[in-house]
Amino acid sequence: MSTAITAYVGLGSNLDQPRRQIERAVVRLDLLPGCRVRAVSSLYRNPALQAPGVPPQPDFINAVAAVETRQGPLALLDALLGIEAEHQRRRDGVRWGPRTLDLDLLLYGQMQVEEPRLQVPHPELSQRPFVVHPLLEIAPGVRLPGAGALADAAAAVAADTLERIGAVAGFEHVSVQELA
Repeated sequence: MSTAITAYVGLGSNLDQPRRQIERAVVRLDLLPGCRVRAVSSLYRNPALQAPGVPPQPDFINAVAAVETRQGPLALLDALLGIEAEHQRRRDGVRWGPRTLDLDLLLYGQMQVEEPRLQVPHPELSQRPFVVHPLLEIAPGVRLPGAGALADAAAAVAADTLERIGAVAGFEHVSVQELA
């Protein structure tokens, strides 16, 4: 792929120094071939999703990064999975369980992707405050392909469980619109 696309990646961790896991993952994203991190949201602490059969777990730390990429969506997904593996992410079948690092490809430009292993926009993006609000912080004017303005989704999702806890070390908080 030769044209750069802005993709948005959700980052989350609740094991083994979560803040450090996210900071290291942002650096790794910036080092991926054909990728450059353009903006990173603040870090947010929020309770882990509780689901039947999942024992109580530590709070998550989450952020969203805007990544300018020349990789296609599936190649970028593979790169994200590789970074997760470097951080000892285990996929043991426990959905919503604890993890060292979780990277989700939330948006890929205005493209909609329906593949067996990838759906973009991320199917649960608009229902998750720990994704919507950090994304709104760095990309307030973004539109969700097939769903409308991100600001409308954010208005419908309460942020009362989120606690802003700081910034990702080494990456200034700049919105994508400020870079245009």
